[in-house]
Amino acid sequence: MTLRVSDPTGLHRVLDETVVLPQAAGRLDTRRELWPDEVRIRVERLNLDAASFRQLERKHGGSGDAIRAEVLEIVGTRGKMQNPETGSGGMLVGTVEEIGPDSPLGLRVGDRVATLVSLTLTPLVIEDRLADWDGLGEQVPCDGYAVLFGRSIAAVIPDDLPADLSLSVMDVCGAPALTARVVGDHVSRRSRAGHNERVLTVVVIGAGGKSGSLSLAAARRAGAGRTIGVVPHEREADALRGARLADHVVVADARDPIALRDAVNASGGPADVTVVCVDVPGSEGGAILATAERGTVVFFSMATSFSAAALGAEGLAADVTMLVGNGYVPGHAAYALELLREDAGVRALFEARTVQA
Repeated sequence: MTLRVSDPTGLHRVLDETVVLPQAAGRLDTRRELWPDEVRIRVERLNLDAASFRQLERKHGGSGDAIRAEVLEIVGTRGKMQNPETGSGGMLVGTVEEIGPDSPLGLRVGDRVATLVSLTLTPLVIEDRLADWDGLGEQVPCDGYAVLFGRSIAAVIPDDLPADLSLSVMDVCGAPALTARVVGDHVSRRSRAGHNERVLTVVVIGAGGKSGSLSLAAARRAGAGRTIGVVPHEREADALRGARLADHVVVADARDPIALRDAVNASGGPADVTVVCVDVPGSEGGAILATAERGTVVFFSMATSFSAAALGAEGLAADVTMLVGNGYVPGHAAYALELLREDAGVRALFEARTVQA
């Protein structure tokens, strides 16, 4: 397909024969020259999303060289970072290098920014062969460039936080913002109906991770009366208890629906709101069983099978609302960074992950 007139969605960068949006495209045009509403970023770091990195790690047996080679092959072939197995990518940090005259993003040359749109739809060129990355962590030092469209989103990195910490937060900032909205809606409905006899319970599956810890903090701030954090092993449980983000911390395999349901119920469940943040497949049934009738399940994991969730809820005769967390809520970056600054437990978990990476 040849399209010379720029489109704010980035259609003009799609090289497929059929008309698809950049995220669904097999290959993107990565030329340096900008269309009038575009912005070019000099990339300094990529942040691969957890589901994508874990899949690559499993596939290559933890070989950093093999993981690095596959990332280079994906980007070189597709013109973007989109894991063919998980369909997911991540986001990046860099410095604004050039701005088209019609760009609506409000950025300036020299701004250091984090992109808040997925690498799966961002034209990307890697120019250093990822020479400074050992392939063993999600954060990838990188020299190259990327292009943002008119409908892209980017946030200027704050001066008061280390760049790697900001990157980690902004990578998952949609999760706490939507969690806060959903929990707030439940609180409001209960108040209007006069149904305040039972505390509002929020369960976060994968609570020890980035999106999970932020979602716990957001749920509490939004009015949850009881928070339950689910983690897969005792090491994460100890860290989560130390952070004091959850009223109850339980160890359970999210892929075992009965064990997950029983663990949640033993800690004060079922949940009015269940937030799924795990990066492994197979958690759909347990999340549904752990949720009360007329409750809400929010799926933030890219490992989720949405057909399994829909058919599973039908098969269990579960009257629950299921939401797909799409990663964007207005003001999500500022909200997540505020949680990091103000909640010592969240910051401690994030700093520990950054040191380990």
